[in-house]
Amino acid sequence: MQTETKHTNKDVLINGIKKMGLSLLCMFLGPTILYIAFSNQEKTLYIPLLLVGIIVCGLAIIMAFKGLKTIMDSMFK
Repeated sequence: MQTETKHTNKDVLINGIKKMGLSLLCMFLGPTILYIAFSNQEKTLYIPLLLVGIIVCGLAIIMAFKGLKTIMDSMFK
């Protein structure tokens, strides 16, 4: 009978850390873009900046969940 030892899959772990790094970047970039948009409401770029900021904030949340899932998969699968 062989006993199977559980090891962390390092390639999957690195992929998860990269996703978390991208999420961290979006977590700072999204609110910054939103602040710029809200401080210039009278300009013509208000709506496009607002949409980009909301999309980047949503991307930060999605990438954080995907990154955490990938990291957990690397440890427990």
